[in-house]
Amino acid sequence: LMHVYPCFALFTGFPTAIFNENAQIPMLSGDNYTEWKEKALLALGCSDMDPTLRVEEPPIPTESSTPVAKANYEQWERSNRLSLMLIKSHISQSIRGSIPNSDKAKAYIKAIDE
Repeated sequence: LMHVYPCFALFTGFPTAIFNENAQIPMLSGDNYTEWKEKALLALGCSDMDPTLRVEEPPIPTESSTPVAKANYEQWERSNRLSLMLIKSHISQSIRGSIPNSDKAKAYIKAIDE
């Protein structure tokens, strides 16, 4: 059932689905880009780390920002940071060196696409 509905466990209270999906992401080795991207995006979506890919970066909060604005930025920043860690950890060292570095997950994936 997990192979058919990999996000199912998130809705039933089994957080191990997040780790199961991460474990299924192959290392990007050059000839498996389509599978790698599909599984990486699935893992990010299932673990709710994909807002950084779907939502534009909110303005950096200031002292006068509302608590909601601060919370939105913190959530986006966490999503971005964790997404980058997951993405980079599934790219072989030989390929990672040829990808322009970015501190934004969306830009990093775009660089891989090119």
